[in-house]
Amino acid sequence: MTASSVRHLAVLGSTGSIGRSTLDVAARHPERFRVEALAAARDVETMVEQCVLFRPRVAAMADEAAAVALADHLRRADVPTAVLAGAAGVEAVAALDGVDTVMAAIVGGAGLAPTLAAVRTGARVLLANKEALVMAGALFMSAVARHGARLLPIDSEHNALFQALPAGYAGEPTRAGVRRLLLTASGGPFRTRAPGDLAHVTPDEACAHPRWVMGRKISVDSATMMNKGLEVIEAHWLFGVAADAIEVVVHPQSVVHSLVEYVDGSVLAQLGNPDMRTPIAHALAWPDRVDAGVVPLDLFQVAKLEFEAPDLRRFPCLRIAREALVAGGAAPIVLNAANERAVAAFLDGRLRYDRIAVAIETTLATYAPAAPASLEDVFAIDARARIAADDWIGGDATRLAMTRPAAA
Repeated sequence: MTASSVRHLAVLGSTGSIGRSTLDVAARHPERFRVEALAAARDVETMVEQCVLFRPRVAAMADEAAAVALADHLRRADVPTAVLAGAAGVEAVAALDGVDTVMAAIVGGAGLAPTLAAVRTGARVLLANKEALVMAGALFMSAVARHGARLLPIDSEHNALFQALPAGYAGEPTRAGVRRLLLTASGGPFRTRAPGDLAHVTPDEACAHPRWVMGRKISVDSATMMNKGLEVIEAHWLFGVAADAIEVVVHPQSVVHSLVEYVDGSVLAQLGNPDMRTPIAHALAWPDRVDAGVVPLDLFQVAKLEFEAPDLRRFPCLRIAREALVAGGAAPIVLNAANERAVAAFLDGRLRYDRIAVAIETTLATYAPAAPASLEDVFAIDARARIAADDWIGGDATRLAMTRPAAA
């Protein structure tokens, strides 16, 4: 391998689970990957450890107080990494000169602007941020085409689809003979829980995913299956496939990560142990393959593979997300914003688990703005949708308190 073939990497969201897994893969192949820049929100302790280990040129913290603390720690550790602060600092990391590969793993709407900043450089963008396509699908894909960026999906499901689609697939399913995309879902911790028993689910229960180790927000999204709804929207934009040709299949073993059905009756699937280092390594090295440190799949140990249709009574968020995709326009932005606020309220103890879907659906029904024409429009709609969701969530707490029987 020559020096010119080394990939120069920036990791947005480096202290999160995807970011840490990315750095784990990169550390296994120092001859292939040079970590140039890191960005995170406020986890100073982890960022210090990463800067000491990888010695990037630049690190950014979205929280300005965290940036000050990071700079102080690195100065005392004699680490020469430059420290940037705030949203502008994170965007600067995404567009850093000399970086050719950007892992976009900042969770939520906060990841949209820096991910677009990376796209505008024409870099290889490893997309782990669903919201970039959910909130701004048309604008985002237009920017990818305009700037010649290479977009590689990191979600295990979308990466699996990418691997099962024909080489050189260009977003034309009919030409490629593709009939359907099948996204698999584990079913999360409540796959067999009766819908009527979900009212008093605790945050710890919702975050106890049976297969994947993830952050709390995305763990709740997995429990409600909103994550799968967002992935349906993401798949639509990534692969140019209509909503009615994207299906969700519950697969508790999480061994088959997604499937592509072709018009000749063939179905191609990508299988592997549930470890995010597999799709990360695939995208980092693509079109090559490198060791990801993942335990090989033992089919004899797996023994059986089960598949079932999702129960939309148990998972209404999946239905709501699909309806938002079909509605188009600003609906996916409102969907995402309302979901983020509802999940935050649930994790804070301000909203019952079974009211998450109600909050999202009510916000969509009461706030229906025109489609965005610019990124500024996207952010304005997102901000207003968050206010609308918060208003409903606050009122819901009051309504539920009023309906409880008085203490004896």
